[in-house]
Amino acid sequence: MPWSTHAVDLRSDRVIKTFRPGSHAECEREWRALGLLAAYAPGLAPVPHSVDLAAEEPVVVMERVPGEPLRGRPLDDRRLRALAAAADELYSAVPADVLAGVPVRPDRQQRLIARIRAWVPQVRPRAGGEVGEAMDRGLAWLSRSGMDRAGRPNVPMVFGPGDGNLANYLWDGARVRVVDFEDSGLSDRPFELAEITEHVGGWTGPPLDVAAFLGLFDLTAAERARLPECRRLLALVWLFLLSFDDPRNPRNPPGTAERQAARLSGLLA
Repeated sequence: MPWSTHAVDLRSDRVIKTFRPGSHAECEREWRALGLLAAYAPGLAPVPHSVDLAAEEPVVVMERVPGEPLRGRPLDDRRLRALAAAADELYSAVPADVLAGVPVRPDRQQRLIARIRAWVPQVRPRAGGEVGEAMDRGLAWLSRSGMDRAGRPNVPMVFGPGDGNLANYLWDGARVRVVDFEDSGLSDRPFELAEITEHVGGWTGPPLDVAAFLGLFDLTAAERARLPECRRLLALVWLFLLSFDDPRNPRNPPGTAERQAARLSGLLA
């Protein structure tokens, strides 16, 4: 999700990530993830140096890893394959017995559905044209999808970073490394892949080739069935988020919400 909970101080050899007051859970998730990946996927993410969870503004200090963010850059076949390899390594890194003790990541599907339903009375009355129509189609799909049923989906659980922003995937010329784990935790591959494919940063610049990217993953039949539903849910979330943009002080280029409406409608077709 696109709201910031931290400030980042980039040094030559380290990164100091300072969280806002009250963001101790985010800091704890970041620290846990860095420790797990240092143990089970060394080199994929920054090495953790230190943490202060007792401070009013908790702090994590970590290695600064080399590389340029993939967001905003065309992804050729080499970069696309490196992105998929990094994601695949990340999802499978934590052994099952260790993963069993990792808390579920925030903003899983039930939480997102609850947010959407809370947003409807605020946003829908002022969303007109194709945006409003796509919202209605998305809400109608959601009501019959069964995604709000309690319980875990019938797919393998994995370690998920919780943020699909391509700015968190760094290309160093040979491989992709991953940063930013404040929303990490227990998840599943379809949900995490949908986080990447539906993130607004994946198409407002040079677009991610979604079909080619997803084709690089060996998903089970159950995961393949779940993936389109997760993509629709995340696309609907982004349509609402983009509809909150203040036209007097927009954060996104004009027409972004309308383009998202078209993307959601395509996923619902």
